[in-house]
Amino acid sequence: MRFITFRKQNGQTAAGWIFDGRFAVDMHEASKRELPKTMLEFLADSAVNQKKAKSLQLHPDSPGVYPLESVRLLAPLPNPLSFRDFYAFEQHVKTARKNRGLDMVPEWYEMPVFYFSNHLAFRGPGEEIERPPGCTKLDYELEIACVIGKKGKDIIAEKAEKHIFGYCILNDWSARDFQQKEMKVGLGPAKGKDFATSIGPWVLTADELVGLQTGKGYDLKMSASVNGKLISEGNFKDIHFSFAEMIERASTGTTLYPGEMIGSGTVGTGCILELGEEVHRWLRPGDLVELKIENLGVLKNKIVGEKG
Repeated sequence: MRFITFRKQNGQTAAGWIFDGRFAVDMHEASKRELPKTMLEFLADSAVNQKKAKSLQLHPDSPGVYPLESVRLLAPLPNPLSFRDFYAFEQHVKTARKNRGLDMVPEWYEMPVFYFSNHLAFRGPGEEIERPPGCTKLDYELEIACVIGKKGKDIIAEKAEKHIFGYCILNDWSARDFQQKEMKVGLGPAKGKDFATSIGPWVLTADELVGLQTGKGYDLKMSASVNGKLISEGNFKDIHFSFAEMIERASTGTTLYPGEMIGSGTVGTGCILELGEEVHRWLRPGDLVELKIENLGVLKNKIVGEKG
């Protein structure tokens, strides 16, 4: 199932899923209030709620069913409880470090590492991304994210996939000039990341990817384009640390809750920092960035200048 959050023509926000590829289902309305109003509430009891959702007998004229073209898709999970972003693709790490004159550190291979980013700054498909004041090196990052659907602590990797509700495209926007300066101090990234993170257009439930697993990931092509020009190409299957391993690391001594989000880190070639300015200049107002991952859709955002 492809779960979404959307705004109706009357201005109301609803959550649900895509039905028959052409309709948006308001799960609260369509279930006669048996299902909750938001994705965060849905995830709090995802196993039970997903069974209820699948049991609904819907048709295009059912209450709570709206043509997709009549609604505006928002970030599918607009308010995740937290956002941990990992660093799990070896090619990206190697190349990005090499471009900064740095070698790989052996510790990277010992464990998946992550940082916390701003879970209150999520954006959805079609939303404008404001370039941070003073930023001259704005970058996109082509990533995939998983959404936690089951509570757990000290989760071992072999059982971690049971805690994954689904996956979505993630763009971890980066102010590289801010990031490069602050990380010299030994902390971060922080200010270079906290202005926006885009996800969407939907969260695909994990069961939809059965049969596509290859290595530690899934055989899903990933790409990024700027103003229609293809810049980045990669594949989820090339990931070095699986999401199960990331969950094991994140949950060690810590409880993970439904509604938390985990990012993969950037796929190989998946950002301007890695590719270099000779391949593409830094992003600027007017640029349209388009991320695409097989089965997960297309996520588009336009860059705008500083507002106010």
